[in-house]
Amino acid sequence: MSAGEDIRVQRNAAAGRFEIVVDDVVAGFADYSDADGVRTFPHTVVDPEFGGRGLAGRMIGEALEVTRDEGLRVRPACEFVERYVQKNPDSADLA
Repeated sequence: MSAGEDIRVQRNAAAGRFEIVVDDVVAGFADYSDADGVRTFPHTVVDPEFGGRGLAGRMIGEALEVTRDEGLRVRPACEFVERYVQKNPDSADLA
């Protein structure tokens, strides 16, 4: 990530996804769906132009915090989310 970049994670509820935005450009997203108190993350994507910068990890970390705050559990159907939960013990209680 470059100094001076505006990077934020936002929830796009209408599209059913969390997005990571870099300087007003959607650089990636994580789809989700909710059912029976469980949020399923089936797919995570970061545009190759923005790859290798840790953006997916930041996005998933913030998405999981929102999920926790909403009292939901997580079903990591996406490999990236599954690995993130395994590597971050503070997220293990969600799965």
